[in-house]
Amino acid sequence: MTNNKNPHWEHFPHEADMGVRGIGATREQAFEQAALALTAVITDLDRVAAREPVEIQCEAPDAELLFVDWLNSLVYEMATRHMLFSRYVVHIDGTRLAATAWGEPLDIARHQPAVEVKGATYTGLRVAQAADGHWVAECIVDV
Repeated sequence: MTNNKNPHWEHFPHEADMGVRGIGATREQAFEQAALALTAVITDLDRVAAREPVEIQCEAPDAELLFVDWLNSLVYEMATRHMLFSRYVVHIDGTRLAATAWGEPLDIARHQPAVEVKGATYTGLRVAQAADGHWVAECIVDV
């Protein structure tokens, strides 16, 4: 992980799958950044316009399970709506997450998807506040 103080996302390799990591000043920012990393596994984020909002809600007993549910909700919405997302706003209240994801319908020619993300896993799952005060949310996604 870098010492960058601004919210950002990263990928990290894991055998045949891919790790996604979000880093932010708040847990919400870390979840938003990890969602960007999820989209970036599929395509170049600059190719996805944030046109149509989709509301997403999930609930889980702890932050780590909520993170997996969040990413899997995004995978579900992308698959069933045939969309990609490039902007996220997350609000967390205890064990509940309410978010808006903005995106557009998948256009194979323009988006040139590299892989399909099948789901977020519990492998490498971590949601924690780092020593520098920033939040990190990460796990492996099945591609």
